[in-house]
Amino acid sequence: MELGISGKRALVCASSKGLGRGCAEALADAGVSLVMNARGAEALEAAAAEIRARYGVEVITVAADITTDEGRAAVLKAAGDVDILVTNAGGPPPGMWTDWERADFIAALDANMLAPIALMKALVPGMMERGWGRVVNITSMSVKSPIAVLGLSNSARAGLTGYVAGTARQVAPSGVVINNLLPGIHATDRAISLDKGVSDAEGISMDEAKARREATIPARRYGTPEEFGAACAFLCSQHSGFIIGQNILLDGGAVNTVM
Repeated sequence: MELGISGKRALVCASSKGLGRGCAEALADAGVSLVMNARGAEALEAAAAEIRARYGVEVITVAADITTDEGRAAVLKAAGDVDILVTNAGGPPPGMWTDWERADFIAALDANMLAPIALMKALVPGMMERGWGRVVNITSMSVKSPIAVLGLSNSARAGLTGYVAGTARQVAPSGVVINNLLPGIHATDRAISLDKGVSDAEGISMDEAKARREATIPARRYGTPEEFGAACAFLCSQHSGFIIGQNILLDGGAVNTVM
């Protein structure tokens, strides 16, 4: 399908690997020039070089922590006027409800709620003035089905979801489309970290931990960054203009719900 966004410009956060990298690749494949951000400069530059060589699009890199005021300022300065924003940040560490103090919640909110909101506030007004824009926030399936050990993530991402629900409907008349993508387990470093936690806690192998988790997914496998990126690119396309403020699961059927 022709997505109709060749020549557009996108900022993709945390895009040196994992789901962010999948989104960056899919947008580049559609002819979108990129501003790529991640904390690690070496991995970021390697990813950018591969994308430039493979797709022939312009790629600007900004190594910075998007969850800090200083990092966002550097990224926004380099990004300029973008047509597409993909927000993304690593999830907070797992644990139990008794483990977390106020500082833990503040850190989670800064990374997974307040940083995406700050980016939208900075970039969406320009999209509205130009009459076209797309925002995709990468959140989590835990927004629809909370995961007990990911209480910090549940809390922060649910807050972002509530913000988007109202904001998306306010900016839609100006041609700006905001939606959230809710990943389940994908074959990324995050999955490895979660499987290692189970492996260490229960004294089983990583393969056993992965197999156990896969058995809970109707698709019986982890998702891939490539298929996640394809879904993101569609939501950034010319065809998504009537999809407003939605929370779209990409979880292999793991969340058992009608709506």
